[in-house]
Amino acid sequence: MLKTIVLCALYNLSDHQAEYQILDRLSFLRFPGLDLEDRVQDAKTIWMYREQLAQADVIQSLFADFDHYLKGHGYLAMGDQIIDASIVPVPKQRNSRDGNAKIKLGKTPEDWADKTAKLRQKDTDAC
Repeated sequence: MLKTIVLCALYNLSDHQAEYQILDRLSFLRFPGLDLEDRVQDAKTIWMYREQLAQADVIQSLFADFDHYLKGHGYLAMGDQIIDASIVPVPKQRNSRDGNAKIKLGKTPEDWADKTAKLRQKDTDAC
């Protein structure tokens, strides 16, 4: 439940929106540790949990501990951001020395002239 409250804080969600987003997005479902077949907390349950935390006056200290934990592991909690950090291998394309020399002179190597796809993929400014 605390992770659901964290989602609400990070994405500025109401309790009803939190319930909807957890049902709608796999990333929001996985963060609290739920699986597809698990029951998602409804908006009233989220509200009641938040109220209990507020009455116990522990919300600020819980979020401070959570921020400290994240910072200790090199992370910074930022709201409203979803980033795809997939790392994908790409083919390496190396230029010949002769090709690099021509590129530096502002010319196009002869073997590239008829290959328009190769021209688009080469970064001639990096040579």
